[in-house]
Amino acid sequence: MVAPLPQSDSDAATELAQLADEIARHNRLYHTEDAPEISDAAYDALVRRNAALEAAFPQLIRSDSPNTQVGAAPAAHLAKVAHARPMTSLDNAFTDEDVADFVGRVRRFLALPDDAPVELTAEPKIDGLSCSLRYEKGKLVQALTRGDGQVGEDVTANVRHIPDIPDTLPAGSPDVFEVRGEVYMAKADFAALNARLLTEATAAGKEARQFANPRNAAAGSLRQKDAAITATRPLRFFAWGWGETSALPGETQAAIVEAIRGWGFPVAEGFGHAATTDAALAVYRAIERARADLPFDIDGVVYKLDRLDWQARLGTVGRTPRWAIAHKFPAERAETTLTAIDIQVGRTGALTPVARLEPVTVGGVVVTNATLHNADEIERLGARVGDRVVLQRAGDVIPQIVAVLTRDADRPAFAFPTTCPECGSLAERGEGEVVVRCTGGLICPAQRVERLIHFVSRHAYDISGLGLVRIEEFFRDGLIASPADIFRLHTHRAALVTRERMSELVVDKLLAAIDLRREIGLDRFLFALGIRHVGEITARDLARRYVSARAFAAMVRSVLRVRRAITPALGESEAKFIVRRGKALAAAIETAGIGPEVADALIEFFAEAHNRAVVAALLREVRPLDVVHETRDSPVTGKTVVFTGSLETMSRDEAKAQAESLGARVAGSVSAKTDLVVAGPGAGSKLKKAADLGISVIDETAWAQIFAQSR
Repeated sequence: MVAPLPQSDSDAATELAQLADEIARHNRLYHTEDAPEISDAAYDALVRRNAALEAAFPQLIRSDSPNTQVGAAPAAHLAKVAHARPMTSLDNAFTDEDVADFVGRVRRFLALPDDAPVELTAEPKIDGLSCSLRYEKGKLVQALTRGDGQVGEDVTANVRHIPDIPDTLPAGSPDVFEVRGEVYMAKADFAALNARLLTEATAAGKEARQFANPRNAAAGSLRQKDAAITATRPLRFFAWGWGETSALPGETQAAIVEAIRGWGFPVAEGFGHAATTDAALAVYRAIERARADLPFDIDGVVYKLDRLDWQARLGTVGRTPRWAIAHKFPAERAETTLTAIDIQVGRTGALTPVARLEPVTVGGVVVTNATLHNADEIERLGARVGDRVVLQRAGDVIPQIVAVLTRDADRPAFAFPTTCPECGSLAERGEGEVVVRCTGGLICPAQRVERLIHFVSRHAYDISGLGLVRIEEFFRDGLIASPADIFRLHTHRAALVTRERMSELVVDKLLAAIDLRREIGLDRFLFALGIRHVGEITARDLARRYVSARAFAAMVRSVLRVRRAITPALGESEAKFIVRRGKALAAAIETAGIGPEVADALIEFFAEAHNRAVVAALLREVRPLDVVHETRDSPVTGKTVVFTGSLETMSRDEAKAQAESLGARVAGSVSAKTDLVVAGPGAGSKLKKAADLGISVIDETAWAQIFAQSR
């Protein structure tokens, strides 16, 4: 059973923050360290839960949302190279209805009639490591892993040892062509490799290091620093697409993949064309039936729009193309024993129950813990320590307990704590909320440590060499208690060099890394403060609106004055007070996308004297950089555009995507801040208001010319 969505913005924001951290960690383990702790289905379920929350609470979408991230940072031991064209990732479908919804979204975006054919390609989704192979004048000149989608790892020397990858393309191929596909290891080759590693280790009297699954084996083998080691590994390659190219050898997705096959690249067995959604689902069923007998691992089927002109119009959103989707195979389940329920305290004070489990292997991955979400979920399940439980690997945050097999056994029910396990402060559950929170605030060591960990996290200050373990150690030993203390660590250099695993070289590198972050973007600075509800996107919006830390501080002072002005409203009913307060604060902030809840969070944070002191101390050590707005060669860059009336050649979604790609902001209503109105047939009050305000108005044809000339 899927856990219910949170009922309040605060609970949703807390879970989204937890998901962002957890998914980023699994991205790093999977893409960078080749040491995943959960299966692909488990990872997919995490992303799916995140997507469900974002759909229900769009105002809380974070810029570190998994929907905007691809892969993870490249490994340090391999050279980093920017992709000529980003390597994106795919959205997932889990049911036939999801696939039908995908096709429906395509129709709506392209404004297609219901009976217009939408032809797809379908192919097995190989469980391997994505790789981009660049050919110039027919010769292989560079090979890059996906990395984080923007920057990959240079594995050119390594891929030359993969027999499926030709060194040259046939005569007549484009001058520049990037073949993209998957490096993988066949099941039989994987078993043979592990057997060989075991034999070699035994002969040498060493402990064997074996790979957990074929995907890990392929990734670890391809990303070796020494290409000679890669040469000893049985790697294979399947092509599924392309990146930058000087010319296309076909007019459809299917035609180009067939051209790539003709150049000597293997293409996954089962790749085909589907004229209808039903035909695509039939391919899925056939591949699913053959899955167990395939010589390689797959975890679903990928559908892509066959028409390239439609692909170009649809474009991408965040990390994913709108014209492709991965239809995943059903998830797996397993039974195990619930051995304990621990409570973790997050940086916002949320108490989250975590199930500790007897280790159980599901899909080749050993699972030892699972989320229990909150007290309501424990009560719904009737979960007690000692129960036999069922784990599910899809449909929600995974690993997740979906059923208790022994809930009627005579065992005491779990008592959710009423005090914080870290500081002993009262733990309360607000009215209408699901999450229980510690009321200790910054006196709670867990919250202080979590806030410090957040402060140095990848999307905040991102200080190299200062991770979770060191933050915890330095906090425990009294070296740091607040963010400003991090920038004063140089005063403790003599003590640092005496610590275990901290030589003078290590300490000096750490102090140098800290000094490099004394200047940082205003958006990162605001995000790093750990203000509730202020995720990366909100921090970015605030930074863009106020440009400088000084202007932001002036806004804070203004909003604090607003709070003092509305204090008399405290005597009225709570609902009326909240509405009045929300409107006043939102008006004071005047930032697109910043609603009453975020405004309230800003006030609550800066109204606390301790928080103001922490920020003031930090600002004595660092300097947030002013925002520099990027300029693009477009007549509408930085301007606000409103579309009104009926659009005849594109959908409203496509129009918005076009405007945003040119650096414009799309608004839903006309105001004095509007710069341009694009009016189609049937335009009414918005067109009249634009005329009254003297705002420029153009038709859809003129807009199409602006877009074409600015691309």
